[in-house]
Amino acid sequence: MKWQTVDGVARRKLRIVLIAKDIELRIVSIIVRAREGSDEVILLDHGSTDSTAEYAAEVGCKVLNFNHDINVQSIASFLLDGNLDPIDSTLVLSITDQWKLQDLSLSINRAREVWDIHLSHQVDESETESADELVLSSVQLQHLVLTHEGMEALAYLGPLARAVEIDESLRVRIVPARKSVRVPQRESLATASRFAQLFYWMLESKHPLLLFGIPGSVLFILGYKLSGNVIGTLEDLNSTSIGVTLATIAMTLVGLFGIMVALILYIMGKQVEQIQSQYNWPTRE
Repeated sequence: MKWQTVDGVARRKLRIVLIAKDIELRIVSIIVRAREGSDEVILLDHGSTDSTAEYAAEVGCKVLNFNHDINVQSIASFLLDGNLDPIDSTLVLSITDQWKLQDLSLSINRAREVWDIHLSHQVDESETESADELVLSSVQLQHLVLTHEGMEALAYLGPLARAVEIDESLRVRIVPARKSVRVPQRESLATASRFAQLFYWMLESKHPLLLFGIPGSVLFILGYKLSGNVIGTLEDLNSTSIGVTLATIAMTLVGLFGIMVALILYIMGKQVEQIQSQYNWPTRE
């Protein structure tokens, strides 16, 4: 096995494999952080219906469609059959709602250790099953570190295989990770709720429905509500009444114009995205 040498110290080459679904708001930051501690990052897209795969491809991450159950045997078999370049160690992470970016550094450190198989799985406080009797296909994966030998050993195991059936010649460690009690904390705008995340994305991307649609709707509603009161109360025709009436009408028209501009820009943006995807044009510089 050939290891890279950095400043005279041998370093194992590491590949990080992310298994994720519908995390378009997090995928780019996860990939960027993962690249800081690895030599290659691959995304196994588990049937996303949003833009997770597209965003990952835009930042140069290799994306593979993973349509199997998330268990150690299926993951090992898929990676072996994926015609990937040989590498010293592979770190597999299952990205769920409970997974935190701060856990990445710990997983990378575990991948730097000399293990053929290092499996960390989540368990409840009440579970007391021993590691040897653990059915591998039933574990809730937190992270999985594999060498090529460990990957082959897991791929050839049956669906009901237990941990005790792993080849004894391999260096294996199976660690249960207890689910910690989640204490309610203040949340930022980007994590408070789905609506807050959507609003944050619209603000960052300068979405036309936000820039023109919301102000236009506010002006149109105010102008429409005020127009009836202005015409009904100002019976005398003078410069003041005419000015207020014209200002109200102008407010209504400006609001209507803003709504129309927002809809037109939104429709045009969707048309441009379809043309770019049809002709395989890059969507960002």
